[in-house]
Amino acid sequence: MESLNGINNHSSLPSTHKKPDSSAASRDRILEGITVLLSRWHGLQMAVQNQWGGLDSFQKSQQLAADVFSWFIQSKAHRVEDLENLLHESMLLSLNTEIEDGSIEEVAEQLMIMHEEYLHGNHQTNQILDVVVE
Repeated sequence: MESLNGINNHSSLPSTHKKPDSSAASRDRILEGITVLLSRWHGLQMAVQNQWGGLDSFQKSQQLAADVFSWFIQSKAHRVEDLENLLHESMLLSLNTEIEDGSIEEVAEQLMIMHEEYLHGNHQTNQILDVVVE
């Protein structure tokens, strides 16, 4: 999958935290992180490989990464439940795939952690990117 990236300022951070990094490089890196994380999600990859969403299933998986990136940029309040709903609806409506193995919640949580790390200027997300989502 191609690289996607975005950052949203978090105005409620205590002054002891680093200022959110909103540079283009940081946005590119988080987009890449979203894409890598989704590319390792077994349920999504099964839908793509089996073309459960049609011949354009791969493009739909890329659009999902772009949608997650946009959600992080556009949304002021990031609730994991909202991200779970975004993932669930996209899988169901775009890729005709019902995921009931708990991986949606796991992927959403990992995406939230990764985004928070970038908001705090922490670019050690390699640990999360190394996690293979089953």
